[in-house]
Amino acid sequence: MRYSKQRKEILEIVKSTNSHPTADWIYERVRMQVPNISLGTVYRNLRQLVDNDLIHARTVNGMVHYDGSLGDHQHFYCTNCNTLYDLDLSLEDFVSEITENLGYVIHGCDLQLNGVCNSCQQDQ
Repeated sequence: MRYSKQRKEILEIVKSTNSHPTADWIYERVRMQVPNISLGTVYRNLRQLVDNDLIHARTVNGMVHYDGSLGDHQHFYCTNCNTLYDLDLSLEDFVSEITENLGYVIHGCDLQLNGVCNSCQQDQ
């Protein structure tokens, strides 16, 4: 993948947040650094970054969210405010139980919990 100032800015924006932004959110931020960038350019660069394993894409309720955290982690999705949060959970016991009880060979785990976040609970 060739160097591109636009791609570099997009990557930095995605990696600088834990909010799992959408392409529109990223577009608004990158325009502050690269005013003439188009939304299509943002989408193309996001796809290249995902294809090259520099970021992850996660679809929740039909919306694609981008994740700059490449380490092993799980997610919590707030069904009230539509925010996707990182969870640092060890799933060893969960995976071991499935392996032992069902005999499956598990190579990875991608868990997403859904509910209402603390902030939304306090607002109610």
